[in-house]
Amino acid sequence: SKNVSLIERKRIWRREIYLSSIAVAVFLVVLGSASRLLPHTPNFTPVTAIALFASAYLGLRYSLPVLFTVMLATDAIIGFYSWQIMLSVYGSFALSSLIGFYIQKHKRVATVFFGAIGSSILFFLITNWAVWQFGALYPHSSAGLMQSYLMAIPFFKNSLAGDILYTGLLFGVFELSWYLAARGVSKKAILPAYQQS
Repeated sequence: SKNVSLIERKRIWRREIYLSSIAVAVFLVVLGSASRLLPHTPNFTPVTAIALFASAYLGLRYSLPVLFTVMLATDAIIGFYSWQIMLSVYGSFALSSLIGFYIQKHKRVATVFFGAIGSSILFFLITNWAVWQFGALYPHSSAGLMQSYLMAIPFFKNSLAGDILYTGLLFGVFELSWYLAARGVSKKAILPAYQQS
């Protein structure tokens, strides 16, 4: 019957969405892990961009597992460190995921651009505060806090450049693919999963 056929088509469509979402999530895990393990400029990785992109197109139910899988798997190889500082790093990336969730509802070039910049700034402020507060590199004084931030500026420049570049690439490639799909290619092949977030 027509009703059965419609139900079957919906079931197949949902299955394709699920499989597409899983495929993209796996790709993001591989991309993020490789970027941290292979030689690279310090702090120039796509982890923030992955957090933003995954939340914007896959939703928090995918972005947070993707993010923490990348970080835990690579930290297990690179080496763990002070749990307080680790918490600040992981928490900063989780905030990027929340920014990505906001972008999902307000998807514009400016929102994505400033989302990447905002994520970079948050990471800089939070993690370097944690280094000052819980580490032994700087005196526990206002001067020590300022020194912590000043010494981290070169790393912040790398983070900012990487976040803007990788965010632009991930969002740009996806949106271009979606645009081309709308012009004739089946949208099912380009991951419509973000509609289900």
